[in-house]
Amino acid sequence: MPKKLAKSSTFSTIASSASDLSTASTIPNLPSILTDGGPLPKLFVFDLDYTLWPFWVDTHVSGSSLKPVPGSNNTAVADKVGEHYSFYGEVPSVLYALPQLGIRVGVASRTCAPDLAREMLKLLYVHPPPPPPQDEGSGKKKSSAGKTRKAIDLFDAGLEIYPSSKLRHMEALHKRTGLPYEEFLFFDDESRNRDTESLGVTMCLVRDGVTWAEVARGVAEWRRRRAASADGQAE
Repeated sequence: MPKKLAKSSTFSTIASSASDLSTASTIPNLPSILTDGGPLPKLFVFDLDYTLWPFWVDTHVSGSSLKPVPGSNNTAVADKVGEHYSFYGEVPSVLYALPQLGIRVGVASRTCAPDLAREMLKLLYVHPPPPPPQDEGSGKKKSSAGKTRKAIDLFDAGLEIYPSSKLRHMEALHKRTGLPYEEFLFFDDESRNRDTESLGVTMCLVRDGVTWAEVARGVAEWRRRRAASADGQAE
């Protein structure tokens, strides 16, 4: 589990076909709300700092280059002074599962170090869940249908990484994907970014990084807003 950096600190240590759904359902802690047959957002958008990883990439990371940490299986990177950085604990399984569920994924970050953030996403890998145990009497082991991928390759909706209002990020993602804002579920750690809801986006405020519990809470809120909108239009 990565070590969370205090936001005030200057520096310190630190996966929609039936087969796809079956693969996703083998992921530990997958919330039932994702497989209950109810509607799901078509696009999940994530902030980076203190949302997918526990640090500010433009403040805590030293230097302009990164390298994989030996023995980490490409799940951690080191900066020029040897400090290690990785995703929050449940983030890799979330990023792996969403495409398996037919959900697109994008990034909206206002970091002042966009190149470094992209480099980190290139170097951090997301591994599939371990295969389920061997069936009794089958004589064969089940294998995972997934494969290891660079984190950056999972963001098929695009990366909006530059200093700007999150409204601009959402507008760019909307233009690129053609998806209505009402199909966006946005995870961010700053309450000021609730202004994105003026577009129709649903925002889920996270305080300690993205977890499966936060995903379930976000989807529940997205469904609530969707139902309220439908009721309003019916009146």
